[in-house]
Amino acid sequence: MPPKKRPRPNATSMKMVGRQVAAARAAKGLTQKQLAALIRVDDETIASIEQGRRTLMPHVAELLDVHLDLPGTLTIAANEMPAFDTTPPWAEEYMDREYTAVALSWYDNQVVPGLLQTEGYARAVFGCRVPAYRDEEISALTSDRLARQEILRRTTPPTLSFVIWEPVILHRIGGAEVYEDLLLHLITCMELPDVSIQVMPLDQPLHAGLNGPFTLLETPDHQHFAYTESQRDSRLISDLDEVSILARKYAMLRTQALNTEQTRGLLDRLLGEL
Repeated sequence: MPPKKRPRPNATSMKMVGRQVAAARAAKGLTQKQLAALIRVDDETIASIEQGRRTLMPHVAELLDVHLDLPGTLTIAANEMPAFDTTPPWAEEYMDREYTAVALSWYDNQVVPGLLQTEGYARAVFGCRVPAYRDEEISALTSDRLARQEILRRTTPPTLSFVIWEPVILHRIGGAEVYEDLLLHLITCMELPDVSIQVMPLDQPLHAGLNGPFTLLETPDHQHFAYTESQRDSRLISDLDEVSILARKYAMLRTQALNTEQTRGLLDRLLGEL
């Protein structure tokens, strides 16, 4: 029998840990920016942890304990966090901002962006995870992913732009039926007035996105953020210089990719070949 899953920490416990970090930082005479530089994260991450908006991850806690001269206090607290949650702790702040965004620009070279996935495709993606999720975990993750797609059909939806590398479109994750449903769904999404989907073709000799996937986000008060994910972590980027670099990459990707009409033609052709 698998071990019983621990409950996710409530807001009170997250804020308590955040206050510990803030107090220890102040005692050392460090600013958030200085502490972030010491442990090699962005200062937005430190701010989010101190405000109780972001769960303290164990590897970050260990570094904080070292630089704040704490005897393992934060590491112990972080290791009490649950091993699984439907939203990874490091992605929580991005999810909050995604829900209220007025514009999203998304490049992906691994999987179809979550906002465009079908239920079958999402289940197949989560089913590829190593170590494997339990069936109930896959169901919960899939449900949460589909719930995020509500923003596509809001009365006033955000402006959504997607650039997807062609191997992602060609990869038949989940099998033939899942693949066919995905192609039909992408074509349907392209008909939404605020959605643009472009494929970066394999025969394009130039490629501005070789360093991996990222998302650009504009908030209702016109702040600009970028978001990147790796295997076990992510970054919500607020530094204007870094956001600008990724915005320029995305602008170049859009010029290098197929336009929307060409992308629709590619999807129609792939569907017709099934």
